[in-house]
Amino acid sequence: MTLKDNRIVALGGTSGIGLAVAQAALEEGASVVVASRQAEDVTRAREQLVQQSKFRSSGLTVDVTSEDALKEFFAIVGPFDHLVYTAGDDLPIGPLAGIDLHHARARFEVRYWDAVAAVKCAVALLRERGSIVLTSGFSAIRPGAGWTSQASIQSAVEGLTRALAVELGPIRVNAVSPGLTRTPRWDSWKEADREAFYQGEKRRLPTGRVGEAAELAHAYIYLMRNTYATGSVIRVDGGGSLV
Repeated sequence: MTLKDNRIVALGGTSGIGLAVAQAALEEGASVVVASRQAEDVTRAREQLVQQSKFRSSGLTVDVTSEDALKEFFAIVGPFDHLVYTAGDDLPIGPLAGIDLHHARARFEVRYWDAVAAVKCAVALLRERGSIVLTSGFSAIRPGAGWTSQASIQSAVEGLTRALAVELGPIRVNAVSPGLTRTPRWDSWKEADREAFYQGEKRRLPTGRVGEAAELAHAYIYLMRNTYATGSVIRVDGGGSLV
């Protein structure tokens, strides 16, 4: 149950939770390929990871919305041990009557269908005892008002996880369900608004604080390491799915 000398591919691994997973995997002795659609994000992440391990990390650009691009990407990558999928932009929140369906469908494409495409293109290259770790979210089991898109996408990912675990065994398929986590995804908010939001969540969450990307990364690492875990969804949400 070690990742030493394993090779990990992290789609969406250039920022936030995905980058934290890559950093944690390097600490475990794995080699990591991080990939994202934006070349500048790949370059920045690569520079950060090189500071940890000059010889065990690399970065590639790939458009996860294109199956052809994914096929080409995995052909370049070659055989590997674990696929981590954290790609996706913010999910829309708002009343059903006001949902922009074009925007919502685009989010569903990246979070769900592009994850399906990534698995489809990658599975033949996964080594024996390899694994796949997808990403859902706590609104799959405890949605709030206006969370139609979020809850639908995240529930679909969890259903996909269980179905793939049965279909692809002995390759293992699991998911992590993050709660509110400090990542660059929130940097678009004004600082005062972001901090006010965090403070409100601190009062709501049983843990009394907001999560850090490195804490979420431990769940992904666990699911890659534990060779008896498949079809599982690990919730790391500060108790947000309970309140």
